[in-house]
Amino acid sequence: MLISAADKAATMTFTVAIVGRPNVGKSTLFNRLVGRRLALVDDEPGVTRDRREGEGRLGDLSFRVIDTAGLEDAEKRSLAGRMQTQTATAIAQADVVLFVVDVRAGAIADDRAFADLVRRSGKPAILVANKSEGRAGEAGVLEFFSLGLGEPIAISAEHGEGLSGLYDALRAALPQATARSEQEDELAPAAEAKPIRIAVVGRPNTGKSTLINRLLGEERLLTGPEAGITRDSIAVDLDWRGQKFRIHDTAGLRRRSRIEEKLEKLSVADALNAVRFAEVVIVLIDAQTPFEEQDIRIADLVEREGRALVIGINKWDLIEAEPGALSRLRAEVDRILPQIKGVPVVTLSAHAGTGIDRLMAAVQQSYEVWNRRVPTAALNRFLANAISEHPPPAASGRRLRLDYMTQPKARPPTFVLFSSRPHALPETYRRYLVNGLRENFSLDGTPIRLMMRGKPNPFAGRKRRR
Repeated sequence: MLISAADKAATMTFTVAIVGRPNVGKSTLFNRLVGRRLALVDDEPGVTRDRREGEGRLGDLSFRVIDTAGLEDAEKRSLAGRMQTQTATAIAQADVVLFVVDVRAGAIADDRAFADLVRRSGKPAILVANKSEGRAGEAGVLEFFSLGLGEPIAISAEHGEGLSGLYDALRAALPQATARSEQEDELAPAAEAKPIRIAVVGRPNTGKSTLINRLLGEERLLTGPEAGITRDSIAVDLDWRGQKFRIHDTAGLRRRSRIEEKLEKLSVADALNAVRFAEVVIVLIDAQTPFEEQDIRIADLVEREGRALVIGINKWDLIEAEPGALSRLRAEVDRILPQIKGVPVVTLSAHAGTGIDRLMAAVQQSYEVWNRRVPTAALNRFLANAISEHPPPAASGRRLRLDYMTQPKARPPTFVLFSSRPHALPETYRRYLVNGLRENFSLDGTPIRLMMRGKPNPFAGRKRRR
């Protein structure tokens, strides 16, 4: 990945220590942050012994990162005890501690004991819930609220998922150390708002680089009729109508079966990484060949990553648009992408410069919806009305009780529904609730996460009266 001038201005201003019990994925996360396989990774616990240091990078942040041995209860003079001393030294040297836990294993006694150790250190701590890919991982994240280290950041170090959440957590934990250099803009106010991070993705030759050049008003990026000119994900800064953006141009994404060359594989990986760090993703589609299978796959990928989404129909000036064509396009998008119903669809011509204002307005609107929070009282009024209109079906002859709903986080809007038997709720009823949330709280076009949780039985363990 090429580094822009703004990225070059970033320096290593803080130190991060990665700690946790053995085999939770600390070294995998370390390799992910340094961008190389420096630390040995294996399924066997205890591979890491000495603390390992490297130069980490996450988005536009640069820092020193320390990989440590797994925390274990042991005598100080034993090998495990000396390894724990190394870990304690790393914590003492760090400005912030990443406390890594294994979502699939759940919160165990060792996690609670070592969470107390991290808390006593007095250092800012970020709870990293690793191995959170898939539904099994998502369901276990909330269990770690009990450690008392704040909201768990759900990631998959192995697959590179959730790193944007870790980026935001680092900025929140160390606001001064992660602030942009004053040399970048001497006239910027001390409390300058962070730019909205955008990634422009799509099939090859849909006009991604041309669009960014039009936004910048200069030929910043190479363009041409040949497909595949862009290889690296290039980041550029943009001030549009007083709002700051950081836009990533990416390589065209072809079907996986057609990707053969190693360089193209690296370019695709770089593009996917840009999607994961983005807050809003513009999926650019060629109006001459709209909604091919690959377009749908890319949009679905963005939804699964939980990013705000805008669909841009480029090269609109090259087709003869019939009356009502835009309405039919929007209906087609809702049909083929029901999981993000209401996503903004904007027609434009990057070459001619038409539709650019509408596109950027849609980006800002999607960003606002993606960040939206709904009060708990309003959620439970909605839940009561939804149940009243369509009660959940009985499972195995027993009524399903839906108790209450809350929203623990936004970006994207994530809701937790507490139920008597969460695993028995049919998928069709979950979709009914998600569609209701989207309609009632104006969450059009943004990914919505609905997680099910069971309430503990207050009578569990009590003996029945005879």
